[in-house]
Amino acid sequence: MIGRALALAALTSAMLSVGERTATAASRGDATRVVVDETGRRVTLPAEVHRIVSLAPNLTETIYAIGAGARLAGDTDFCDVPDEAKSKPHVGAPINPSLEAIVALKPDVVLASASINWPATADALLKMGVPVYTTDPHSVDDMIAGIAHIGEVIGADAAANSLVAGLRARLAAVEEKLAGRTPRRVLLIVWDDPLISIGKHTFIADALRLSGGASVIDVEQNWPHVGLEHVVRLQPEFLVFTGDHGEASKLDELREKKVWRELEAVKAGRVAFISGEVNRPAPKLIDAIENLAKQLHPDAFAKSADAGGAR
Repeated sequence: MIGRALALAALTSAMLSVGERTATAASRGDATRVVVDETGRRVTLPAEVHRIVSLAPNLTETIYAIGAGARLAGDTDFCDVPDEAKSKPHVGAPINPSLEAIVALKPDVVLASASINWPATADALLKMGVPVYTTDPHSVDDMIAGIAHIGEVIGADAAANSLVAGLRARLAAVEEKLAGRTPRRVLLIVWDDPLISIGKHTFIADALRLSGGASVIDVEQNWPHVGLEHVVRLQPEFLVFTGDHGEASKLDELREKKVWRELEAVKAGRVAFISGEVNRPAPKLIDAIENLAKQLHPDAFAKSADAGGAR
C-alpha cells in the first residue's frame, strides 16, 4: 500500500508539473498549433518542440536520422539504433511504458506507433495534458512519408524532407536496376521453429516486393504459421531469413534437416539473409531493401559494380 501511495504521489506531482508548464506557457501567450496524426487524431502542440519522448525503436531511429537526437529526452528499453539512443533515459518497454517516467521528462510531444504501443497509453497521456502524435505506417512509402510528418511535428522539416528525397532516390535506383525482371518466388522466414512467414498486407511484404521478390505465402493474416510440407509443395526459388542467422552455417544446418533439405532452394544454395531492420519501419529499412535486391538479383547489380571497378 505504501509503495502504491508513493507511486500515485509521484505521478500526481509529475502531472502538476505538466499543468504548471502549460499554464506558464499560456500566461506568456506562447503559440500552439494543431496537427492531425496518422490515426486521424487532432493533436495540439507547442509552436516549438524542444523535448521529445519516443515510445518505439523506429521512431527513435528516425529522430536521430533527421538530426534531432539532442532533443530526445527519453525513449524505451528497446531503442538501440543508433548506439546513442541506449544512453537516453528509458521509460520502459514500448507495450507498457511507465506513464510516471514519461510525464517526469516533461515532453513537448510524445511520439508513438500504432503497431507497437497500446492506444490506452496515448489516451492516458492526452488526459494528462501531454501531446501524443501516433504514426501508423502500412507500407514502405507510408514509412517514408511518415519521416516528413515527424519532421513537421518537431520542427525539423528541412532535414526530414532532405532525408525523404534521398531515400526515394535510392528506391528509384533499385527499381531501375530491377526493371523488366521477374520477381523471385520467395519464402520469407520471420521465425523457423515454428515456421512463421509474412502476410501480403505487411510492410515487410512491401519491402520484399521492392527488393524484386514475391512471397509464395498469399494470405490475409499478417504473421501466418506455415507447414513445412506445404512449403515443399510450393518450392520457392529463394528462402529469405530475417535477422542475424549466420549465413554459411544456416545453409549447412538446413541441408542436414529433414524436409528442409528437400527444397530446391536449399539444394542450390539459394538462401538469402536480410537484417533485422526489415522489421522496423525506419530509414535503415532502405539499406535492407538494397541488400536483399542484390542477393535476389545479383546479375542486375553486377554491371554497375564492374563499371565502378573500371573507373
